[in-house]
Amino acid sequence: MKTVLVTRPKQQAASFVKELEQYGLNSFVFPTIEIRPVSGWSVPDLSKFDGVFFTSPNSVSFFLDRLLTESPEKLEHLQKLKIWAVGKTTSGDLAKHGVTTEPLPKIADAVTLMEEIGSEAIAGRTFLFVRGSLSLGTIPDVIEKRGGHCVELTVYENLPPSLEETVKVKALLEQGKLSCLSFTSPSTAINFFEAIESTALPSGVLVAAIGTTTASALEKIGLQVDIIPESFDGPGFAKAIAKALEQ
Repeated sequence: MKTVLVTRPKQQAASFVKELEQYGLNSFVFPTIEIRPVSGWSVPDLSKFDGVFFTSPNSVSFFLDRLLTESPEKLEHLQKLKIWAVGKTTSGDLAKHGVTTEPLPKIADAVTLMEEIGSEAIAGRTFLFVRGSLSLGTIPDVIEKRGGHCVELTVYENLPPSLEETVKVKALLEQGKLSCLSFTSPSTAINFFEAIESTALPSGVLVAAIGTTTASALEKIGLQVDIIPESFDGPGFAKAIAKALEQ
């Protein structure tokens, strides 16, 4: 049975592991980022914003947890704002709380999202970008260039993997026990290769990226990306990996 390295945070890995199991694939979960909430922030006055951007389920989870705990009355205002989300899961998590998002980008990444928003929707307006500590600056950069204003709110931070777990993964790689390395964000990819202190992989190990942003991050550090799914979500990613490993 072939084994896929899963680098998602622990709380998100279980569903992806099940997707892989449906194709007869084994998994080794090695979270290259540990997610934890950032302290010392509060939900801002949402009446000051024309819209809010969420680019991951984590940003939704930590923001709404704080909002519902400290100022639940602000949910109604959030529901009235224009909300943009990257990915079906991010949008779906917002929908569970009655928050409707603008149409999702054709490709689930921040670059495509901003390309599909007209400049007239941004100029002269103020937006909130709910982010993690390693989120890219694509959204605020584009907003500022188009004459808008962006307030960034970091609600969670990403921590690197432990040394003990890193040693285990390096051994599995050296022993040829990993068939594919899967990455679901630039930070999972960058943290992984920083942890193992090398971008040299044994022959035959495939590199899989869930989308174009993650693939670009891998290519920038010298990796060849073998797998990018047609659908940038867990089920589509598992299907693409299984298909590649059949060959």
